[in-house]
Amino acid sequence: MHKLSNRDIMFMSFMLFSMLFGAGNLIFPAFLGQSAGENVWQAVIGFIISDAGLSVLAFIAIAKSGTFGSLINRVHPTFALLFPMAIYLSIGPGLAIPRAGSLAFEMGVKPFLPTSIEALPIGLLLYTILFFGIVFWFAKSPSKLVDRFGKILTPALLVLILIVFIKALFSDLPSFTDPSLTYRGNPISQGFLDGYQTMDAICALIYGIVFINIFKSKNVNQQSLQVRYLVLCGFICGLLLAACYLIIAYLGASTNLSGQVENGAIVLSTVLNQLFGTSGTIVLGLIFTLACLSVCIGLITSCAQYFTSVFPKLSYLQWAVLLCLVSGLVANLGLSQILKVSVPVLGLLYPMAISLIFLGLLHNKLPFKGRPVYAMSIGLVGLFSLIEISNSTFLNGSISPLLANVPLQTQGFGWVIPGLVGVVLGSIFEKLNYDTVEKKTVKKAA
Repeated sequence: MHKLSNRDIMFMSFMLFSMLFGAGNLIFPAFLGQSAGENVWQAVIGFIISDAGLSVLAFIAIAKSGTFGSLINRVHPTFALLFPMAIYLSIGPGLAIPRAGSLAFEMGVKPFLPTSIEALPIGLLLYTILFFGIVFWFAKSPSKLVDRFGKILTPALLVLILIVFIKALFSDLPSFTDPSLTYRGNPISQGFLDGYQTMDAICALIYGIVFINIFKSKNVNQQSLQVRYLVLCGFICGLLLAACYLIIAYLGASTNLSGQVENGAIVLSTVLNQLFGTSGTIVLGLIFTLACLSVCIGLITSCAQYFTSVFPKLSYLQWAVLLCLVSGLVANLGLSQILKVSVPVLGLLYPMAISLIFLGLLHNKLPFKGRPVYAMSIGLVGLFSLIEISNSTFLNGSISPLLANVPLQTQGFGWVIPGLVGVVLGSIFEKLNYDTVEKKTVKKAA
């Protein structure tokens, strides 16, 4: 029976951290800190729960269910095909990977280009060719990811963030300002909703396939050990994520900015300029490049392994090449166009993902745990989320007064009640069906 050493576990935890910690994990907590001001600590607690907390819970849910496939098959075979496809497309070439590649250019290269060149599309095109070429080189050998992440990318990224934090502690930064309107009433719930944007809980659901392949390469075949290692790596990764969010949110809250701020990238640029002067742009560029590179490598690897299992006519390497090419093309649409799509997509997928996580965690505690419970709960959550997204995207909020009658809707969690109703209805249906079958069995026996 093969076991992993403590060193292996630490490197795998570093690898998971790098696969989750991308550009969004930098800009969103920084923007949160700047907007929350004096309420930064309450807001970042909500952010940590939504991001690091849900990510750890996702790993535990998958570990308890066996695989992601086992969990989603409890809903319906059609759902088990479509939902993972939607996740892989959104975290892959459709949204997350192009967002990271585009943001790496915006923060890591564009500030150093001459004014006459930075606005030309050729700059982004050349950069994405180089960037995704490096991503492919790392991703082409999944078995070597632990060494490459654990020994190179993660330590370098953590060291850079730690240097910035230590410098901030010994610098005279501005005091926290008053919170903006959205963070004044309930900063914890707003911080929780902000955590959706990182997409980490969704990514954690599907990263298990990468770890299963690593376990095979290291001959760790006992399922109980695999579950133990998955949970342990998830907890270590969650602690690293939480520490980074506390640091970045603190930096964001300590930034002196006037007027409306558009995004967290501006916040980080400002605070690093305050700390390091013009050389802060170089530090920020390195941090963004490493973070974006790490998360893209993890996503390309995971997506390629998934699509190879679903469409085996193409090999893993062929899928990796195709995903890099498509991601590079989408990245050239520009960061602003990509970000416009993220809110409605995540608003639809996240509530269903969170519901799946909690159903997986509570599976053994449920009085009825068959397909009706899962199907009705996830179905009602998905339907409510679709209505909510349609209202904000296409109907200009025309049915918002009606939706406001749903409990928790004003806090952004209106889908919770439909999910609970689905569990109750599914349990009743399963109970009635069980009683009917039992009566038929007794009648036949008589």
